Amino acid sequence: VQLQASGGGLVQAGGSLRLSCAVSGGTFGSSMGWFRQAPGKEREFVAVVRWSGGVTYYADSVKGRFTISRDNAKNTVHLHMNSLKPEDTAVYYCALRMNRIVLTYLANADYYDYWGQGTQVTVSS
Repeated sequence: VQLQASGGGLVQAGGSLRLSCAVSGGTFGSSMGWFRQAPGKEREFVAVVRWSGGVTYYADSVKGRFTISRDNAKNTVHLHMNSLKPEDTAVYYCALRMNRIVLTYLANADYYDYWGQGTQVTVSS
């Protein structure tokens, strides 16, 4: 299974970006999440969505600004990021969980089976 993340870039504060993560090489599991890691900080949870039913869960820091969605036909998950802030600057990673689990557990990176390569998001003030 391979995950290919794309869509990062440089944007001004208040702007928007859309990240995408395409899954290939096998079944697409039960849930897809996004994490981010800023320089000098630990990786942190951003959002997760179930492939079946589309149930979502967000970190408090992005709730109301970010939206995670999935396109089952294309095996792709998107992260729509609005009202971006400089503190959103980080490398963003998508991750795939194969077996179903309580969604809130997926705020923990240890529960994911596969990871994408990361895409840089930089928000200027």
